[in-house]
Amino acid sequence: MSKKEKLKVIELFAGVGGFRLGLEGWKGKSSSSGYTKRIIKNYETVWSNQWEPGVKVQHASDVYKEMFGSEGHSNEDIGTVPPKSIPKHDLLVGGFPCQDYSVAKQLGKSKGIEGKKGVLWWSIRDILEAKKPKYVLLENVDRLIKSPAKQRGRDFAIILASLADLDYMVEWRVINAADYGMPQRRRRVFIFAYHKKSSIYKKYASPGEWISKDGVIAKAFPVQAAKKSQLELFKNLDINSFNIEGDLVEITKNFNKEKGGKGVFENSGVMIGRKVWTIKTEPKYEGNQTRLKDILVSHNEVTEEFYLGEDIEKWKYLKGAKKEERKKSNGEIFYYVEGPMSFPDKLDRPMRTIITSEGGVTPSRFKHVIEDHGEYRRLVPTELERANMFPDDFTKSASDTKRSFFMGNALVVGVIEGLGKALFKMHNNS
Repeated sequence: MSKKEKLKVIELFAGVGGFRLGLEGWKGKSSSSGYTKRIIKNYETVWSNQWEPGVKVQHASDVYKEMFGSEGHSNEDIGTVPPKSIPKHDLLVGGFPCQDYSVAKQLGKSKGIEGKKGVLWWSIRDILEAKKPKYVLLENVDRLIKSPAKQRGRDFAIILASLADLDYMVEWRVINAADYGMPQRRRRVFIFAYHKKSSIYKKYASPGEWISKDGVIAKAFPVQAAKKSQLELFKNLDINSFNIEGDLVEITKNFNKEKGGKGVFENSGVMIGRKVWTIKTEPKYEGNQTRLKDILVSHNEVTEEFYLGEDIEKWKYLKGAKKEERKKSNGEIFYYVEGPMSFPDKLDRPMRTIITSEGGVTPSRFKHVIEDHGEYRRLVPTELERANMFPDDFTKSASDTKRSFFMGNALVVGVIEGLGKALFKMHNNS
């Protein structure tokens, strides 16, 4: 592949297109510049899929088609799409749901192992097996590396083993976007996989060097060892290594049972051939922070419905500290204890994580509330879009509540832009 040739992408669980914005920009401009500066378009999305089960109107898919066009876009259950029908691609991306990944049964040798029905990870695996793209970039909530509670890390081990068995090397990192100057404190685990036939796979030398400086994630988002005593571990991580043993059924039954609930995966790591090296790292960043006040719209753009009005005492109660006597259904008395939330939210730091229930007028403990010209108000959808580094009014065709829901499900686009730039550069050995 020549240096000028774009990498072809398929985007799964696309939502309203956060991965695509990060890789391709918007109207030729980059998210990191607030869509003011040109981005070199090194990626081309050739197929996308967004389908929300159990709803009549596919709101996210509709927004996606409105903004990117309907060509190459699928709005059907990915589990029903024949993997071989999906276009050839170089990079598969997606923010897949966090589910129970345990394997319930083992089929005959000819069919191999089958996971639980409806768990979307297995659709990703089937596509990888059929199409064998060079690269895979996945995003999930950071608790994935420690779930389930009684067998910490089992679900992540199943995913890693699945990728290893398909001839992929894997690296991962839990990234908080705000640690690298972005507007939102949103922690997510990013998983990069490289097929053994890819140019990047062949660059791998040692786990410590890869985690600390040579891997795609390290080049995009620099790190250092969390403890000074561990600095040498970047040179030799053998003491922080283990093998993922057994088939997927055995992993489901036995992984990490002997650790008494202690997690085995740190926030950074690499796996090759089912051998894992993992270490706790912390971000290395000296740039500016983007604060909540930096992404607010002007006061005169906020309509009356976003101000708290007569419900302000209810808001204060929900966000305040509590120690209340309550009664269980069996009559047993217990005390419900809850710490305080900031009220209003602090403007001089990156904002808290957006949740899917951010929209709507109903008082809530977790929705953002700010003070604006002496009055309390909720955040408007455009501010939520800015927190995820989307273009202003990108989702304006939907209702305010839906727009907030989209942003609660979305990722911070700037993280994908950074990873995409690093991947393309390494792919081309420049």
